[in-house]
Amino acid sequence: MHAHWQEWLNRPGVEVAGDQIITTPEADSETRSVPLTGYGIIRVSGPDAHKFLQGQLSCDLAEVDRAGHLPGAHCNIKGHIHSLYQVIHAAEDTYWLRTRLDLIDDALALLKKYIIFSKAEAELASDLLGVGLCGPDSQALASGLKVDGSVAIAHSDRLAELWLPATHLDDTLDALQPDAPLGPSNAWELEAVNAAIPELYPATREAFIPQMINLQEFKGVSFSKGCYTGQEIVTRLQHRGQLKRPMYLAEVVTEQAPAPGDAVASDNKSNAGQIVRVAQTDNSTYRVLAVAIKSEAEESTLHLDDEQGPALSLLPLPYSLDPSLFVSKR
Repeated sequence: MHAHWQEWLNRPGVEVAGDQIITTPEADSETRSVPLTGYGIIRVSGPDAHKFLQGQLSCDLAEVDRAGHLPGAHCNIKGHIHSLYQVIHAAEDTYWLRTRLDLIDDALALLKKYIIFSKAEAELASDLLGVGLCGPDSQALASGLKVDGSVAIAHSDRLAELWLPATHLDDTLDALQPDAPLGPSNAWELEAVNAAIPELYPATREAFIPQMINLQEFKGVSFSKGCYTGQEIVTRLQHRGQLKRPMYLAEVVTEQAPAPGDAVASDNKSNAGQIVRVAQTDNSTYRVLAVAIKSEAEESTLHLDDEQGPALSLLPLPYSLDPSLFVSKR
């Protein structure tokens, strides 16, 4: 964990384990500020930064420039996601790729493998730290607290984040506390899971193609921009194939916390899917995102681990998937 986080979080009522904030002091506010201690930034900059990323990531960099940020996957040649980013247009010829710290070294190594032929460079931006905001006032607070060198992005009405130079961290967090007191890491995860926003972890690296985690619903995949690594497989599924394993939102009651990468079984099949993301709602109830075989998820019952494991109760997604994804085009 960054030294600035360690110093700021060293206060009464805060419990930290690894890169997770477990408990924070109680507060009445529904909106909370959550240090994104498990995330970091890769800075890609230079005259060819846009062109380079356009040829590597699944999203359209022209749309990133217009919107300010979009998710984007860096796939292998088989179309499976090696790295998953929030791609942020930070400045002219400069992009920030926000990703998990437990994936960031391998992600940077893959970028550097290809960037040597471009007038651009990729580096870890250890000078930047992120604050997540979750709750009804998150979007307004994130946009209203921008400081020099910072970028605010909104994922939904209830989920936003602010990336800023570490030197501005203390003042920014202190300014947030009256309206968005410190919250635990799980508060951020729960809002993200409820919004069915996918995430990648070491246990799920190269397990999914973009459509399996519904990335197209967030404009994280372009089917018209041209070539990028893995594009042939991704586009073939969209135009000629049939998606058999989409991502679902579900709830499960279990004494043992599920984790990304855990197996999902059905009444009829032992390898029906895999857990994508997890958040806790109370002591023994968890909200999860899971990729699963569509027929097994919708015609049978899904379980954690094996056919005898705790049952997953499917919940409605907050968005609608294109029905044509599930129809064979052959």
